Amino acid sequence: MGLEEQPDSALKTKAQKIYERLVQHFGEPHWRKPLSPLEELISTILSQNTNDRNRDIAFERLRERFPTWEAVRDADPEAVVDAIRPAGLANQKGPRIQALLRQITAERGSLDLSFLEEMAPQEAQAWLMRFNGVGPKTAAIVLQFSLGKPSFPVDTHIYRVSGRLGLRPPKMSVEQAHSHLAALFLPETYGVAHLNLIRLGREICLARKPRCTICPLNDLCDDYQRRAQESAE
Repeated sequence: MGLEEQPDSALKTKAQKIYERLVQHFGEPHWRKPLSPLEELISTILSQNTNDRNRDIAFERLRERFPTWEAVRDADPEAVVDAIRPAGLANQKGPRIQALLRQITAERGSLDLSFLEEMAPQEAQAWLMRFNGVGPKTAAIVLQFSLGKPSFPVDTHIYRVSGRLGLRPPKMSVEQAHSHLAALFLPETYGVAHLNLIRLGREICLARKPRCTICPLNDLCDDYQRRAQESAE
């Protein structure tokens, strides 16, 4: 299948089976406490290249030290960097967050992003991705989990797992995988599928040593089936 082709019905059927199997195995997960679009945007920037715990610590420190997002915007850059240090890459993330806040204020007159609710998903995504440090994954998380707009975020776990399962072509880029996987899964399943695929990648389909013997998707996994066949020959 070419990179630009629409997924065929067999692949969509496989994606639905994977979704259902993971719900049976892990249950139906729920996103953490919903945040406003601006808060979700900043939280997701903090989450880049770190884990959820460090992200949450950095986010809470930012909220504790500054009474408003306007205060974060106007603060001494070093104070913001120090507050978010637990998230890592603070010297990059701090200036990006402040620049984003200044740009939103300049364009909109305030830091209220509720206007995005009135936009179509693709329009809202394009608006968010104009900012430095906001890629397709960050924008998709804001759309899906804060604005309630169908979008399928792809992180490193989902990218790895989807390749092994055969849900995407091997050479497809992470950026291309967002729209490709969104076309495979039903929009109403995006949130649960996203969270369960991440859990699969964190607990079972590990990067270096996947725990294939306990994986609930053995029979649906192209990589596992190929290796099993090679061992039998």
